[in-house]
Amino acid sequence: MPIKRYGAEKSGAGGQNLPFARAVEAGGWLYVSGQVAMKDGEIVGNGIVEQTHLTIRNVIAILEEAGYGLEHVVRCGVWLDDPRDFWSFNAVYKSYFGEHPPARACVQSHMMVDCKVEIECVAYKGP
Repeated sequence: MPIKRYGAEKSGAGGQNLPFARAVEAGGWLYVSGQVAMKDGEIVGNGIVEQTHLTIRNVIAILEEAGYGLEHVVRCGVWLDDPRDFWSFNAVYKSYFGEHPPARACVQSHMMVDCKVEIECVAYKGP
């Protein structure tokens, strides 16, 4: 079973190389690393709504690069900086995943970068 890794190019703050792949694919499974509201190496957006949209669009871009879509996502892990953002986050999240959402865990955590939300996911596309 071949393993395919999707980039660890200079995409971190200040153009740093990040020490992990954006995603790894093996046996029909795609594991997408945690994504934040980053554009051109910098966190953008001030509010949870704006940051959630950009974070999910970053996840979608990685899924599409690997030939997957939101319909293939089976699980998401979500970290919120502020638990008061939970309901606003959920409204945006639902607008992308609709009536067929994946399994999900959502916790409050201090972030390693100055953002309000981080999302990782696992997708599956059978043979």
